[in-house]
Amino acid sequence: MCWSGGQRARRGRAGASRPHGPPFAQAVVDNVATLDPAEPATVGVTFDGTDVHFDFGIPRGEQGAGGDPGAQGEVSLAQLDDALAGVVANSSANTYGVETLDIAISDPPTQAELQAVVDKLNEMLLAQRRP
Repeated sequence: MCWSGGQRARRGRAGASRPHGPPFAQAVVDNVATLDPAEPATVGVTFDGTDVHFDFGIPRGEQGAGGDPGAQGEVSLAQLDDALAGVVANSSANTYGVETLDIAISDPPTQAELQAVVDKLNEMLLAQRRP
């Protein structure tokens, strides 16, 4: 017998040993249907003994004001260049703002020379971090 939560409980007998069924091999998406915007999304699931089968219904979005469902947006080359420049300027790949360290190191190096190297290394690390 065992104690559980201050009350005495009895353990049940072990169940009969049964062979394990085959593990399912994969999940299969059989169908994806586009529904009207007002309809709720749906998911149907079946199991054939081996594979799990899914059928999805996904509502399309509402048409935007003044939108033409067949039209594609146009972006000028200048707009694309400006957008890319903004991304690069704010990315961790922008290390162009870090000037090179052009100093002569004596042998042995002085404390000031080593501090200049540490300062430049810190500047580079900070420039590589995402904002």
